[in-house]
Amino acid sequence: MKTRDEKIKEILERGVENIIDANHFGEILKSGRKLRVKFGIDPTSPDLHLGHMVPLRKLLQFQNAGHKAVLIVGDFTARIGDPSGRSEERKMLSEKEVKNNMKTYFAQAGKILNIDKTEVRYNSEWFGARDSLAVLFELARAGSMQQILRRADFKTRIDAGRDVTVLEMLYPLMQGYDSVVVRADAELGGSDQRFNLLMGRKVQRHFGVPEQDILIMPLLEGTDGARKMSKSYENYIAFNEKPNSMFAKVMSVPDALVQKYFLLLTGLSGEEIKRIEKLPILERKKRLAFEITSLLHSKATAEKARENFEKAFSEKETPANLKTFYARTGEEWADFLARAKLAKSKSDAKRLIAGGGVDLNGRRVLRAGGAVENGVVKIGKYKFIKVEVK
Repeated sequence: MKTRDEKIKEILERGVENIIDANHFGEILKSGRKLRVKFGIDPTSPDLHLGHMVPLRKLLQFQNAGHKAVLIVGDFTARIGDPSGRSEERKMLSEKEVKNNMKTYFAQAGKILNIDKTEVRYNSEWFGARDSLAVLFELARAGSMQQILRRADFKTRIDAGRDVTVLEMLYPLMQGYDSVVVRADAELGGSDQRFNLLMGRKVQRHFGVPEQDILIMPLLEGTDGARKMSKSYENYIAFNEKPNSMFAKVMSVPDALVQKYFLLLTGLSGEEIKRIEKLPILERKKRLAFEITSLLHSKATAEKARENFEKAFSEKETPANLKTFYARTGEEWADFLARAKLAKSKSDAKRLIAGGGVDLNGRRVLRAGGAVENGVVKIGKYKFIKVEVK
């Protein structure tokens, strides 16, 4: 059982990139005051993924220390979509699409948080209300055009001659107003959220509410090892991934990211992580895959997934529950791998094949220009898929 000081240290130091205002926040935590700590998720897709797990686990740390976790489901703002880091405007979602996306959000978030002790709010409560237009008018006075247009992602788009809509410019103000309504003492977010989080403080100030402190966490790179984990990049591992698939996908994470995943996604102590770091990389990855699969499913299920993986890896057997990808009749391997996003590009697919990284039914694929055939394909060391030619 962790002491109070150990819980505070974990909150302030583990997986934290920056705190605003660090001195103020540290003093409040040590004072014993119970805080309202906010994290918001827009249901722009049906799946939560390991990238969401980073702030959810931080929210859990607050919950375990006796603070109130406030989970904002952005069912109204999801229709716009957060423009942070975007090179173009998001497609606006319908109310029906947002509702469908939300169906299993609580069940998914409940794999990390104690949902019974979590205050869950929908921001359609205030933005969908009768007087919401008056709220938006007042919000528009809380921030200046110059401030919003100075943000890096907007400036990049404008410099490239691409539009930034007024709706997108309102988004950070609306996120800030969420903090006003729920009277957040602190808000969590990734490093790409810095502008929105700071805007929350400005909006709170405008409405005469005490400013929230901010905990900024590092972004989690996806299975490609390069870009942040995102459904848009097809490099994510979903909470609802089947155990065998989840285990195998974690095994495909680049070696250089293994320790970061341990730190951000598991509850293992720093000492235990250091001990694991001394193991061979394959054993480290198996332990990581086991921990994550256990957290999102169960230990028994994770054990079975590990057995299935080891059987496939050591005995060259094919894992169960393979995802099926469809190739076009006569489609070449390099074209197929790039189109299916199994390689970053056609050139990358050619390099992968030339390096012996693609097998079909246990035989190496030798020609990037050869036609794709039906069967089980192994890509790299651990990724197995099923291919059907249509």
